[in-house]
Amino acid sequence: MSRAEITFPSGDDHCAAWLYRPADEEEATPVVVMAHGLSGTRRDRLGPFAERFVLAGFVALVFDHRGFGDSGGERDLFEPARQLEDWAAAIACARALPGVDAERVVTFGSSMGGGNALAAAAADPRVAAAISQVPFLDMLRQAHRSSPRVAARVLLTAMRGGHLPAVGQPGEAAFINAPDAEAGWRRIVATGEDSRWRDRVSARWLLGRPFNPARHAATLHCPWLVCVGEADQVAKPGPAIAAARRAPHGELRTYPGVDHFDIYDGPAHEAVVTDQLAFLRCHLGRD
Repeated sequence: MSRAEITFPSGDDHCAAWLYRPADEEEATPVVVMAHGLSGTRRDRLGPFAERFVLAGFVALVFDHRGFGDSGGERDLFEPARQLEDWAAAIACARALPGVDAERVVTFGSSMGGGNALAAAAADPRVAAAISQVPFLDMLRQAHRSSPRVAARVLLTAMRGGHLPAVGQPGEAAFINAPDAEAGWRRIVATGEDSRWRDRVSARWLLGRPFNPARHAATLHCPWLVCVGEADQVAKPGPAIAAARRAPHGELRTYPGVDHFDIYDGPAHEAVVTDQLAFLRCHLGRD
């Protein structure tokens, strides 16, 4: 297995990525395009997933969105449409790689990245499959409900064009403030690979159309694996389960007792990766 630092253009800037290749790579190898959600970066424990896929014979391209991690662009600027532009650019980069099968591209994302993986696949009929883990697919139905006071502070920050912390306690104005979520995410950052994560995200996008990639589920053309933690407090499991069941080629896996950030290490990680590898082998033809 090898890993190289690469960049690819997106909009008027660039995205940074890791390119993983198997040691015994063959011609026309499938590729998994991978990213985190919201402010998460490739260094925040996406590597262990990519390494398992590469050991199974896949190429993996793990990238940072513009404005986050090692990528260029305005720092901490989050806009759903902008991130989907990055996904389209990453898929185009993956298809142009030597030795890669351009017709066997898989999208893979965590949390809001799981929503992006669905939306990016829906926008590109050539995408062969998609994987969404602990996916955030519907802001109105999945998000943790804060108190009216906290919700008002969030709205005021958005109206002023300000920034909010990515994570916080249930009584704090932050994007992710479900019980135990801050400790869970900070554990991921602390055990990642020289993380460049920043606890700061722009809020103005909250005034636009609600984040809702779930609307693509019923018409998705390709196989879609949805891995849901049954105890997820950040992205409520019910809407993700319903979306997986609506998809013509949806495959649902649920994990009892698993919360949003449990999947990055330990037994939950092994269970999720095992299911993801079985899905990839089934639909992409690897041994």
